[in-house]
Amino acid sequence: MSFISLQSAAPGGRIPRLSIAQAQPVFSGFALGLLAALIWGSYLALARAGVAAGLAASDIAFIRYAVAGLVMAPWLLAHQPATLAGVGWRRGLILTALVGPLFILIGVGGYSYAPLAHGAVLQPAALTLAGMGLAALVLKDRLTRARLTGGLVIILGLAVIAGPGLLSGGALTPLGDAMFVAAGLMWAGFTVLTRRWGIAPLAATAAVSVLSLLIYGPIYLAFVGVERLLAQPWNVLAPQIVVQGLLSGVVAVIAFSAAVQRLGAGRAAVFPALVPAVAIILGIPIAAEWPTGVQLIGLGVVTTGLAFASGLLRARQPLPCRF
Repeated sequence: MSFISLQSAAPGGRIPRLSIAQAQPVFSGFALGLLAALIWGSYLALARAGVAAGLAASDIAFIRYAVAGLVMAPWLLAHQPATLAGVGWRRGLILTALVGPLFILIGVGGYSYAPLAHGAVLQPAALTLAGMGLAALVLKDRLTRARLTGGLVIILGLAVIAGPGLLSGGALTPLGDAMFVAAGLMWAGFTVLTRRWGIAPLAATAAVSVLSLLIYGPIYLAFVGVERLLAQPWNVLAPQIVVQGLLSGVVAVIAFSAAVQRLGAGRAAVFPALVPAVAIILGIPIAAEWPTGVQLIGLGVVTTGLAFASGLLRARQPLPCRF
């Protein structure tokens, strides 16, 4: 079987290419999804380094939303702050509950009970499958055979990347696994709701960032405090502030939301599956951790599944026989 990109079979055996206007949203959506995955992979690699340096999940959540909230506050104040830039308070609170500080606390907190390999597989796998399933049920986004096959290939690749770590764990491992799955389901819900409600990427990011700061900031300062943060050297805090707060908290959310608008919730849900692979690659310069040959093979499998699930590659339809 041979493959072509962005083509479809036409009657009479002709296979016309999509016009530039039709192809542009797909390619831009693919690029935005990859950008979000790259940033989130950086976030995961730096989160490992931050925890190793003595930071807790609560500290990482505070860094993320303190920076993101302060960055997005001026934009929100200039765009109908009374209605959260048109998002609405009810919808804003729902989105904040899904991908705000609770998402970080659950997703990062799971590593206290389960090995890293479990989080690298379960969270993106839950997001990918739930995102495609919810998009089909709620948005009537047709679940094609190629998309389903691509999703399954992605999960296979993630399992290869995790390797033997999937079989390790202790008595509390199921609790950590449940937290990873819950975090994946939460982001899948955010993906579908932003598309269903037609919320613009900037508005969604601003609403979640500012509400997270207003809600979580006082709680963190009152019950946790900044002593642990202040004890960190500047060369540890500076990358966390830039990547966790600015890039992951603002740029990646905007990029991913824009990818959802261009590709649809079902196809865009597959991009976070690249995050563990990106984190492994970035772990070389950040954490001095080199990937194994098996992990590189898994990266190739994930990339292949992503290309099919996102629609970047499509199988060529067989041409009719002519005599």
